[in-house]
Amino acid sequence: MTDARVTVHTEAGIDRIEPEVHGHFAEHLGRCIYDGVWTDDSVDEEGFRDDVVDLLADLELPVLRWPGGCFADDYHWEDGVGPREDRPRRRNLFWGQGREMIPEESNAFGTDEFLELCERIDTEPYLAANVGSGDPQEAANWVEYVNYDGDTELADRRRENGRDEPYNVKYWGLGNENWGCGGQMSPEQYAREYRRFATYVGTQSAHMLDYDLDLIACGFENHEWNHRFMEEVSDPKWGVEFPLDHLTLHHYYGRTMSVPEADEDDYDQFFLEALEIDHHIERLASAINAFSTTRDIGVIIDEWGSWHPEAQGATGLEQPGTVLDALSAAAVLDVFNDHADVMTMSNIAQTVNVLQCLIETQGDDAFKRPTGRVYDLYAPHKGNEAVTTSIETPTREVDDEELPLVGASASVDDDGEVYVTATNLDTRAAHTVEFTVEDATGDDVDATVLFEGQDADLVVDADNADTFAADDLDVSVDGDGTVTAELEPGTVAGISVE
Repeated sequence: MTDARVTVHTEAGIDRIEPEVHGHFAEHLGRCIYDGVWTDDSVDEEGFRDDVVDLLADLELPVLRWPGGCFADDYHWEDGVGPREDRPRRRNLFWGQGREMIPEESNAFGTDEFLELCERIDTEPYLAANVGSGDPQEAANWVEYVNYDGDTELADRRRENGRDEPYNVKYWGLGNENWGCGGQMSPEQYAREYRRFATYVGTQSAHMLDYDLDLIACGFENHEWNHRFMEEVSDPKWGVEFPLDHLTLHHYYGRTMSVPEADEDDYDQFFLEALEIDHHIERLASAINAFSTTRDIGVIIDEWGSWHPEAQGATGLEQPGTVLDALSAAAVLDVFNDHADVMTMSNIAQTVNVLQCLIETQGDDAFKRPTGRVYDLYAPHKGNEAVTTSIETPTREVDDEELPLVGASASVDDDGEVYVTATNLDTRAAHTVEFTVEDATGDDVDATVLFEGQDADLVVDADNADTFAADDLDVSVDGDGTVTAELEPGTVAGISVE
């Protein structure tokens, strides 16, 4: 018996789903870089782990943020270029390397290595400048080193280091959590610092480069802080238009829930925390629109995902990869699709081994986690036109709030094919969902599903990783084109309809 309905309004377009909304984040933290993408017992001649690089390439990452995070607020890029034997070993005040979290950075993996990685996996780099302990000169010099094609000492240094052509890095973060590890700044103080940095970085767009840089400011989940930042950074007393292309914030959830010790009530609370991202996107867009418009300044969530108690400094911020976390990622990606009119990027934390990573390494083995399978399932949305969905779903009361048990989003490609993703967040029961796609005949329907028959707390490892791959989903199609599918507890479906 049908107990949930999803209606796809194909003529009610929202906006293009920017591919960058499926972006990622790699920080010098734990085993994300070292023993993640770089150096192990089995490496290529340049030090990259081929198995990890291949998995990253398979994910088709649209953008990768680096080197932090809080790591970036005590990182100085010049330490990580030039001959490796000459690079200094530095402290980092915020994060350490390896499971032991040793607070030292070897700088073996630096700017040129990261940008080579991006080229190997065909992704756009997003560099986060040090605003917390750095200065505008350092940031401007970094842009010049990687992007300038002229005859200066920094451009020549890049050439001496083995890269003749500029990298043409487009995305530049000017600040990271400046309300916290990035300097304990007030919003007004950060706005003034942001303007200083943007002046010296942004001027290169018109003066030294033949393309525009995208400049990104970092906001806060405290939305009064964002309002005050926008008010100060846009103040007309500055005399020039404020150079800001995107405003971001960070959203982690599950901080008090240990998955092995949790029950189904805890799962429901966890999903509610994940879905709070909807509220944060709306509030961040509101702060932008109070002083500008989201047509000019995009919303980014450049750190997000589950962060469980197991992920501590003593563990290198590693936590088990579970179906539960993957379900939360699917729910969040559906929210992002519904906000395609304001969302310009997101970056899940983190890419390899740390927090809600998509890839894990265990010794010589590297494998995709369940969250990585969700990104594969959602990939057809990238670049499509998001369209409005109406959802009738059963709910469950959780601490005076209502958790929608079935969620969905939809998009249309250039050929008119509709792609619908749907998640059953109910880990207790199956739900039969009826999908009605306006103007669709249902003549050609293809459906796949993730996590059928797998418990929400099932942990991935090298031996069982392949069992998390998508399976075919049985659906029925009525004469009017309506598609009906039973979604087992804790599953995610992808349905294409012509």
